[in-house]
Amino acid sequence: MSETYHNRASTTTGSFTGREQTTIREAIGLLESRLRVTEAFTSPTMVKDYCRLQLSVEKDEYFGCLFLDTKHRLLMFERLFRGTIDGASVHPRVVVRRALELNAAATIFTHNHPSGMSEPSRDDINITNRLREALALVDVRVLDHVVVAVDGSTSMAECGLV
Repeated sequence: MSETYHNRASTTTGSFTGREQTTIREAIGLLESRLRVTEAFTSPTMVKDYCRLQLSVEKDEYFGCLFLDTKHRLLMFERLFRGTIDGASVHPRVVVRRALELNAAATIFTHNHPSGMSEPSRDDINITNRLREALALVDVRVLDHVVVAVDGSTSMAECGLV
């Protein structure tokens, strides 16, 4: 289990029992190990499921990035920003710096809406466009931005917004 994963999983408490939390951590670990070794993110459904496992139960808003190699295999998932119940400040320079550090070829953004509504807001669309422009300067592609809620998730790529 990677240290990044372990730290991330320990913050996911929600209303799950200890056994349920252990099961969630194990599921995320299995997904991450398979994606790093052989599988690539090839469908919005696969991406949405992964993002929901990462963020859906959080009480505060988190903004994370899936950093991918040239074959869209997962290099790293990181929660880069934490906000409050209704927003998180996202800084493009931090996302660009981390993409370069990881030598990422592509990225998928994700964040949760603790309100329970997974529809992208105008601010979500705006930050996605700002990040896409910043990352384009260093040849990192933006494939999607997934908004996660407890009961579902929305792929901005599927909606034609990325």
